[in-house]
Amino acid sequence: MGDRKRGSVPADMARVRERFAAWRRKKPPRSRIPHALWKLAIRLVDRHGLHRTASALKLDYYSLKKQVELARGNGNAPAAFVEVAAAPLLASGECVIELEDGAGASMRVTLKGHSGPDLAALVGSFWKAD
Repeated sequence: MGDRKRGSVPADMARVRERFAAWRRKKPPRSRIPHALWKLAIRLVDRHGLHRTASALKLDYYSLKKQVELARGNGNAPAAFVEVAAAPLLASGECVIELEDGAGASMRVTLKGHSGPDLAALVGSFWKAD
């Protein structure tokens, strides 16, 4: 980003700008920008900065910023669902769950054997109780 003339566009940015222009000429209205073009834009951000790249490619600054954050792994990508399987209770095993809220309400549940209540529903109803 050293010495550059105002308004000049580096060769790599000019090539990507032409790719965006060609896509815009032939795309259907309100089409999403293809992933391949976003990747090119992100590479330019690394070399030339976010504002300069957004301006040269006629992209929304915040949309480009979000794409950069997602590509770097620190964006607000949806979290993946992770299933945590409960260990089976042994016939002689016992499990005690104690819940307490800030207002002084408390609940103690003792589980024995193989079967047990739906703990998520039980805990949810405790926290929702007034």
